Amino acid sequence: MSLPRFIQIHTLHTYPAALLNRDDAGLAKRLPYGSAVRTRISSQCLKRHWRVADDAFSLTKLGVPMATRTRYVAELVRQRLVKQGIDEERAFATAEALLEALFGDKADKKKEGAKALQTGQAVLYGNEEIAYLTSRCRDIACDVTQPTELKVAVAKFLKDEKKNIESMKLGSGLESALFGRMVTSDVLANRDASVSVAHAFTVHEAQVENDYFTVVDDFAQEEDGAGSAGIFDTELASGLYYGYVVVDIPQLVDNLEGISAKDVFTSGTEAATRELAGKVTQHLLHLIATVSPGAKRGSTAPYDWAKFVLVEAGDWQPRSLAAAFHDPLPLKGETPIRARAASKLAGEIAAFDAAYGMPTARRFLSLDEIAVPAAERVTLTQLGDWIAQIIRDGAC
Repeated sequence: MSLPRFIQIHTLHTYPAALLNRDDAGLAKRLPYGSAVRTRISSQCLKRHWRVADDAFSLTKLGVPMATRTRYVAELVRQRLVKQGIDEERAFATAEALLEALFGDKADKKKEGAKALQTGQAVLYGNEEIAYLTSRCRDIACDVTQPTELKVAVAKFLKDEKKNIESMKLGSGLESALFGRMVTSDVLANRDASVSVAHAFTVHEAQVENDYFTVVDDFAQEEDGAGSAGIFDTELASGLYYGYVVVDIPQLVDNLEGISAKDVFTSGTEAATRELAGKVTQHLLHLIATVSPGAKRGSTAPYDWAKFVLVEAGDWQPRSLAAAFHDPLPLKGETPIRARAASKLAGEIAAFDAAYGMPTARRFLSLDEIAVPAAERVTLTQLGDWIAQIIRDGAC
């Protein structure tokens, strides 16, 4: 038995005629790999969709404080101050003081509305952090009237209570516990990501086409028969994508519970301390398997569940299986490409085992009849239960 220090999740998803992730030109994102160019889905795109998904395994269903990514935290605080009875002028001055104290930015009074109080960087703020900042700013706004005094008071509060803000348990939100937070502010604490996400890419050469379409004007169609209101084109791609995610469990428990990562699996740490991390990872597994990214959802319906999911747990350093597709799979073969891709992953696992031994415990699900070395075939529910259990037990 070994420690479930790292949970590795490998997936295969199929998406036909979809625009999953666009570049700056509106084209499907690409990745040169091996002897072929592939289409890809960026890790940022994947994480965004997992964060905001709304279903039975949403991150919000865990009952853990969440976060908001925004450039308008000062405006958000201003609006809340007004709702709590602070007059408009004082609320604006207090929010301006907060903006300057946090990031050194000043309000742009030439702009109207929320834009007057925006900062240059979009930051992930824990909802608990925002509530705390609002509460303290309200106290200050009630006690101090002059704008210059407000700035001094807000800056002093942030300096004096920096450690309190940093030590708020899950103050920066579940999302930052998973995907990290990098900020330039001295007050807001950085968070190391506990989840690493690779860019998903097609296991075969890119398959793309330009979709030519028109928009019909119903009124013009009835009037003179010439009903086109515009002619457009967009790029669509089809493919079978390999995805790879790693969850660093000690770092996740550290971020969630505030204990040192090195103590997560020691005998003095109770199993209950790892219980939330197990549930979070279980929910994340379901999101990875069932939540689809995609632009143009209304016209392409890019919804898919993973056709293959392999989960590995162990205390060796993680390693991707992407090399199984360094040479792109031919689109035609005696067996379907999906089964061939899953077999390639199984073969890569076998090759690693032959070279390094078998350092990980494994479970997998598959729509195709396939065997994975030293791995039991199970359902997604069983996979999630297994992950939660071994994390809580601290052994796999």
